Amino acid sequence: MLKKVLIANRGEIAVRIIRACREMGIRTVAIYSEADKDALHTKLADESICIGPAPSSKSYLNVKAILEAACLTGADSIHPGFGFLSENANFAKICEEMGIKFIGPNHKLIELLGNKSKAKETMKKAGVPVVPGSEGLLSSKKQALELAEEMKYPVMLKASAGGGGRGIRVAYTPEELEKEYDLVRQEAKISFNDDSIYLEKFIENPRHVEIQILADEKGNCIHLGERDCSIQRRNQKVLEETPSSILDDKTRTKMGEVAVKAVKQIGYTNAGTIEFLVDKNKDFYFMEMNTRVQVEHPVTEMVTGVDIIKEQIKIASGEKLSYTQKDIKIKGHSMEARINAENPEMNFMPCPGTITGLHLPGGNGVRVDTAIYSGYTVPPTYDSMLAKIIVHGKDRNESIAKLKSAVAELVVDGIQTNADFILKILSNEKFISNDYDTSFIQKEKLAK
Repeated sequence: MLKKVLIANRGEIAVRIIRACREMGIRTVAIYSEADKDALHTKLADESICIGPAPSSKSYLNVKAILEAACLTGADSIHPGFGFLSENANFAKICEEMGIKFIGPNHKLIELLGNKSKAKETMKKAGVPVVPGSEGLLSSKKQALELAEEMKYPVMLKASAGGGGRGIRVAYTPEELEKEYDLVRQEAKISFNDDSIYLEKFIENPRHVEIQILADEKGNCIHLGERDCSIQRRNQKVLEETPSSILDDKTRTKMGEVAVKAVKQIGYTNAGTIEFLVDKNKDFYFMEMNTRVQVEHPVTEMVTGVDIIKEQIKIASGEKLSYTQKDIKIKGHSMEARINAENPEMNFMPCPGTITGLHLPGGNGVRVDTAIYSGYTVPPTYDSMLAKIIVHGKDRNESIAKLKSAVAELVVDGIQTNADFILKILSNEKFISNDYDTSFIQKEKLAK
C-alpha cells in the first residue's frame, strides 16, 4: 500500500482525497499557491508546502515545483484529482520515470485518449459506436465542407485537444462552417496551443450519459453504472444524476458491456469515464474518455457504496479490485448540484470574495463535498465551484425533493452563488418529467 500521497490539486477534491487517505492510514501532502495559504486542504493534510504564486501556470500547473515538493516530503505517489495536471501525459511520464506512482493510467494512455480524434479511432477499433465524422484531423476548410455535405448538416467542429466546453462550434450551413472553421482553429490555438480540429455529425437534442469504470493492473475491469450529465450550460455540467431515466435496461446493460470491453482491449487501468451521446432512438455514440476521477463521482458512490477514491489508491498500490461486476448493485437514485460562486443573471460571471456566513445543509441522504468555511476568501484565480450538494433517495422524485430542500437550506453570505438558478432547474416541469436534453437551460431560458 502507498505510504504518502501528495495531492496535486486544491479545493473540494483535495479535501476529498485527504479524507480518503486518512481513513486508509495513508499520510498526505497538500500543495498550495500563495492565494491558497488559508485553504482548508492545507489544514487537513499531514504536511503542506507552498509551490508558487497565485497563477495556475506558476503553481498548480508547475510540474517542476510539484515534483520538487514530492521529493522534499518523501511522497511515494501523486493523486492529481481533476483538472490541472490530471490528464497531462508528460506529468504522468515524469512521475513514472522518477519512481513516483501517478494515481491514474500510464502516460501513453493519457496521451492517446486525450487526443479526441485518436481516442475516437481507438474506440472505433475496440467496437464502440462512434459519432460519424472525419477520419482523423481536418487538413483544410475544403475537406471540412466536402465531409459535411456527405454526412449532412448540422455538423460540429471540435478542437482535438479540447476540454471544458472550449473549441466547439456547430454549423448548420456551408456558410456557417466556413466562418466557424477559422474561429475554432483560433480558439484551439489560444486555449490548448494546438490548432488541430476535426469534424463530426452533430447529434441534435441528445442526452449526455457516461459510464464509470474501474480497472486494476491485473486485467480486471468493472463498471459502476451510468451518470446522466445532460444539464449543462455552455457545454459545462451543472447537475448530474444516476441512474439515467432515459435508458432502458437493455441499453444500460449494453453500454456497460461496451465500456468494459473497450477498457480491457486498450489495457486501461485505474478509474476512468467513457462519455456517450444518446439520441432519441436510444442509440449511443462515444464522445470522449476522461482518464481521471470526475467531479460528479459522488452520485455513483451514493448508489453503489463504492468509494472511488479509495479504489484508485488501491489499484495504484497494485491491489486487485475489491469488487466483481456481480457485486455492483444500484440502489435508489442520486443527484448532484454544483454550487458555484457566479451570477447566472450576468452570463455566469464569477463572483469571488469573502464568505461572511455559512450554513451547509444536512439530513438523511445528504452529502456536501466542499472546502469552504466562514471567513474563507474565494480567490478570483481558479474555478468558481464552491461545493457539491449530493443527495440519495429511493427514486428520482425523492432525489429531486431532497436536493431542492438541501439547496434551499444552503446559506453562503458575502458572495453570490448559483443556488437560486439550481432551484429553478429542480422546479422546472420538464426537468421533473424527465423531458430534457443537453440544450435544456438554453431552451427553457433559465439564465441570461
